[in-house]
Amino acid sequence: MQCFRRQPKRSVSQENILREQSRRVAALNGIRLGLKDDKDLKFLLKGSQLLKVKSGSWRKERFYKLQEDCKTIWQESKKMLRSPESQIFSIEDIRDVRSGHKTEGMEKYAKDVPEYRCFSIIFKDQRKNLDLIASSEDDANHWIAGLGKIIAHSNSMNQKQKLQHWIHTCLRKADKNKDNKMSLKELKNFLKEVNIEVDDYHAKRIFQHCDKSKTEALEDDEIEEFYKILTERKEIDKIFQKYSDAEGFMSCQNLVRFLYEMQQEEDAVVAAPALIQRYEPNERAKRGNAMTKDGFLMYLLSDDGNIFNSSHRKVYQDMTQPLSHYLVSSSHNTYLMEDQITGPSSTEAYIRALTKGCRCVELDCWDGPNSEPIIYHGYTLTSKILFSDVIKAIKNYAFKTSPYPVIISLENHCSVDQQKVMAQHMTTILQDMLLVAPIDGNKSQFPSPEQLKGKILVKGKKLSRQEDPTGTNGNNNLEAEDVSDEDEAAEMEDESVKTEIQQKGKSDTLKLAKELSDTVVYCKSVHFNGFEDPNHPRAFYEMSSFTESKALKLAQESGTGFIHHNIRHLSRIYPAGWRTDSSNYNPIDLWNVGCQIVALNFQTAGTEMDVYQGRFQDNGFSGYVLKPEFLRDEQTKFNPKSITEGTWGTKKKLLLKIISGQQLPKVNKSKNSIVDPKVTVEIHGVQQDNNKKQTKVIENNGFNPKWDEEFTFDIEIPALALVRFVVEDFDMSTKNDFIGQYTLPFTSLKQGYRHIHLLTKNGDPYSSSTLFVYIDIQDCD
Repeated sequence: MQCFRRQPKRSVSQENILREQSRRVAALNGIRLGLKDDKDLKFLLKGSQLLKVKSGSWRKERFYKLQEDCKTIWQESKKMLRSPESQIFSIEDIRDVRSGHKTEGMEKYAKDVPEYRCFSIIFKDQRKNLDLIASSEDDANHWIAGLGKIIAHSNSMNQKQKLQHWIHTCLRKADKNKDNKMSLKELKNFLKEVNIEVDDYHAKRIFQHCDKSKTEALEDDEIEEFYKILTERKEIDKIFQKYSDAEGFMSCQNLVRFLYEMQQEEDAVVAAPALIQRYEPNERAKRGNAMTKDGFLMYLLSDDGNIFNSSHRKVYQDMTQPLSHYLVSSSHNTYLMEDQITGPSSTEAYIRALTKGCRCVELDCWDGPNSEPIIYHGYTLTSKILFSDVIKAIKNYAFKTSPYPVIISLENHCSVDQQKVMAQHMTTILQDMLLVAPIDGNKSQFPSPEQLKGKILVKGKKLSRQEDPTGTNGNNNLEAEDVSDEDEAAEMEDESVKTEIQQKGKSDTLKLAKELSDTVVYCKSVHFNGFEDPNHPRAFYEMSSFTESKALKLAQESGTGFIHHNIRHLSRIYPAGWRTDSSNYNPIDLWNVGCQIVALNFQTAGTEMDVYQGRFQDNGFSGYVLKPEFLRDEQTKFNPKSITEGTWGTKKKLLLKIISGQQLPKVNKSKNSIVDPKVTVEIHGVQQDNNKKQTKVIENNGFNPKWDEEFTFDIEIPALALVRFVVEDFDMSTKNDFIGQYTLPFTSLKQGYRHIHLLTKNGDPYSSSTLFVYIDIQDCD
């Protein structure tokens, strides 16, 4: 039985003092966020009763309140023995706040409540949505606007402001008796809170240095002094001193020298004055066109000091080439939130994929009740969702992240009547978004992503005797005919699925309705019968789907042939049938032979998804990345499995120094658990380039570990290489725990002193967890 220590009862005056202190802290944090005296923020800090909606029969009143840190929400719980931590969620964990009935839960369970009282909190990870009903329209508006402002202002804070906010929150948390002072014991607890283990002697030495008043407690300026010692970056001070004068200023001329010599910035003369104006907080320095140490640190922590080339954050590649010349961010069985056998299906999975830049989504369509087609993983116990609801979600979210075309990949198992309903839903819901005729009468090759902006394409079967997509001869009066059935679910290596298929007596053909066939223009699904005969070329719009094993076999045995096929045709790859746990395969080998639609399970985190998101953060996160010239050239002889001399780009040598880490998150939330971090650097590319090297382990320091270790990598084909940085908590007895990672294309690396802003397991950014590195790229002799 768990025992609870009774807290000593406070007097009314003590309670009032604490309440006033809390109000002041909240006001200060509001100012830090740029929300001084904001009425929505004040409402959230006061809190309100909201109805939490879980199902048609579960709708209960709970109290919700923004904490004084302006970073976390406290939610009332009626569960016995629930830990205080489980009643709090962070604003940083929120992906979106939606008003009205904009989630499946609200659609199903809150239709009786006016939309203006409803809103939903969507989380970044796999957590379920939080559907809420306010008592009035005003209350709902306060919550929606208030949360929106906090998220927007938090995102716009620079790294130094985020660090200051976080440390002051941890200081407040460590101040157990809320007297705004810090005893030695509270200081040691604080250090554990920020993920650093300090022996008693070192902790006491820091404490005595800061305790100028000799009162055995730090307060006001003494706490600020402690903050300065804690956040000192000696490795950056050393760099700054080399380029600054005796008074601690780096002149514009010296900043130009630093940018040119160390950062390899070609436009250093133009960039330097702009960086001073953008990042220098000292007005005197700014007026003198110089930079202080604080401004220099802010620059290095900013987007301009990032390891990822900031010019690649917008679309910079040629988007006017044929669609088949691009890698396309693509999802497999997009409707699934978890595994392939019993997991839930949800429209939310489509929204998440599309907002992560996915441009090709999959719909497995089956006959549903009331003549309404449904989507689920056939022959399994995965839950079912309406086809029409999915099409609505695609319409609403297709172009929020990227304006470039979305491909709907249909796996159709419906009767002719329900196929007609599918076609009707797509044409009535998507309207002008749905591509139903060739662009500019293009009959010989794919249109470009630029020409297809804002359009949704359908990939599926096409009636063979019907007029073809590009408008040449055919029988246009055909109503329906048998076509081959592509049934990926039937390939699953699961006994229950195999039994279900045997009982149902699966057919190899399917009758296809003309109405559904008419929605297919540029992506006609055909069975793969080998690479085309040059004397009898296949139509460019015919495309095939390959299981990963079949595609990898073709890449291994006929790499150059596969590359030539993928110059003119689209290829879609999907996971093997044995991956019932929704695990992923490595997409690299298939990108290396020019396969465009390499579909992964977006719901499954791991190395494969990290590499995937790393590849597609390039070119403005548009979901389309132009293949290198040697994968688009019809005369190419490139073969990734047997690299010979050719025009594949200059070989490079990557010199890399892992210097330090900052504010690494705790893996184990226990107060006494401190991480032992190590960094692994991986190269993913052609076989010759695949490599990994790792640092030593730093014991008991996740706050500011220092490695100062150098590595060298030879890169044979830079255009196909990606670099992944992984930070783990070393454990001698069990598998290392993942802390964070960051993956980017080799061609997007910036040189010089750079910060790497780490991502969570699900690919979301940590607020202030970074690595500090030095990068030097040289041409190989």
